[in-house]
Amino acid sequence: MSTIRVLLVDDHAVVRSGLTKFLMVNKDLELVGEACDGAEALQMVPLHKPDVILMDLMMPGMDGITATREIHQKFPQVRVIALTSFSEQNMVQGALQAGAAGYLQKNVTAAELGNAIRSAYAGKMTLSPEAAQVLANSVVQPQISGNSITDRERDVLRCIVDGLNNNEIAEKLFISLGTVKFHVSNIFQKLGVDSRVEVVKTAIEQKLV
Repeated sequence: MSTIRVLLVDDHAVVRSGLTKFLMVNKDLELVGEACDGAEALQMVPLHKPDVILMDLMMPGMDGITATREIHQKFPQVRVIALTSFSEQNMVQGALQAGAAGYLQKNVTAAELGNAIRSAYAGKMTLSPEAAQVLANSVVQPQISGNSITDRERDVLRCIVDGLNNNEIAEKLFISLGTVKFHVSNIFQKLGVDSRVEVVKTAIEQKLV
């Protein structure tokens, strides 16, 4: 079993302490460092090489959304999960647009948090019910014409929202990997996005699946 390296970023020591205790009881999760703000997190990423970062959003100095954006740009292989007490529309959208691979509230259970970390590590997104509802209720882009997304592209889009990678989509839909890549490219172009995270966000916001 491979160990997932986790970095905690939160300005409250008591929160970091609680998360540390949780991580210690999961043999596949390893705490590699703690940071109290976004700037410190940026310094620690190249030193500790985490796989997944649990990122608070409201912190003094560099906030979590800014730090997430910087980390996503400089270390795209690192997955960031926003872990916060807030679910306002601008925060949910800001975190996901910055490149977060998940958005959870701090009342999440230990099991849910563990699953979210493993999902992020596997390249899949996890949203709290509150965050998903915020996205579903928000309208930040014009609605895309139903005719612009083909039926097959919609099938592929559903798979992306479900967290499947290209190989898994090919197997599920019985099509070649090249065909999947073609459809994914078309979906990115039609939705005006450049990442799978943004695809999921847009699909939820505009009720495309």
